[in-house]
Amino acid sequence: MKFGAHVSIAGGINKAPSRAHGLGCECFQIFSRSPRGGKPPELNDKMVKSFLGECVKYNIAEYYIHTPYYINLCSEKKGLRNSSITIIKEELERGNTLGAKYVMTHLGSSKGTNRKHAVKIIIEGLKRIIENTSFSTQLLLENTAGQGTTMGDSFEELAEILDGVRGSSIGICIDTAHLFASGYDIRTQEKFKEIFRILSTTIGIEKIKLFHGNDSKVALGERKDRHEHIGKGKIGIEGFKNIIKNSDFENINMIVETPPEKVGEDIKALKNLRDK
Repeated sequence: MKFGAHVSIAGGINKAPSRAHGLGCECFQIFSRSPRGGKPPELNDKMVKSFLGECVKYNIAEYYIHTPYYINLCSEKKGLRNSSITIIKEELERGNTLGAKYVMTHLGSSKGTNRKHAVKIIIEGLKRIIENTSFSTQLLLENTAGQGTTMGDSFEELAEILDGVRGSSIGICIDTAHLFASGYDIRTQEKFKEIFRILSTTIGIEKIKLFHGNDSKVALGERKDRHEHIGKGKIGIEGFKNIIKNSDFENINMIVETPPEKVGEDIKALKNLRDK
């Protein structure tokens, strides 16, 4: 398991690898465009060559792209659903250009429709995204904290969506803070084993491709998305130890998405757990 962080692309995407290196990252995650909207920065040959050169310079071979925050594959507004599909396709294309391993996305909110119908709409959208494509970059769906009517907070719901696009390469990114906030307790070995069993029988371990390693400011099942530094939140260091020492996860990397001032300390703490 390698550890990294979400880093800024301010000044150009080619600045990200050096920032990641400075934090002690072994992998990293970026937005390839503003997460709030607007035209994405051009990925011309010079920029791509510079970015790839920086990755080689700092010996970072694996990096990932997170889609913008406004993605909603199950919006009651058809225009937003269509634009979300377009943006995810564009991010897969950009990821392919940059050599990114994964693009991960949230699914959106079912506000205005029932969850069963929302799942159906999401599956239809994902099929449109992956049809007639052959990108080396793989699409991942991220679990959510279950805040409001956000989709993808349970293993069962994510499994249903994956089943709807059976045969595709779509995988799952597990965010630990979201996992805990949505009611999955990983703080003790006994509870972690039970969560692992449920995960194995619903989504399937082979579909887990990446972790977002975040502690939680909120309590178990509180259904709010509030990240905290590793070992400083309600999950605590034991929860991360349970994940890291699990042999089934040894080749699945972890990205920290905590407040920037102490991200380097979070990565160091995770490395210490691995080394022990």
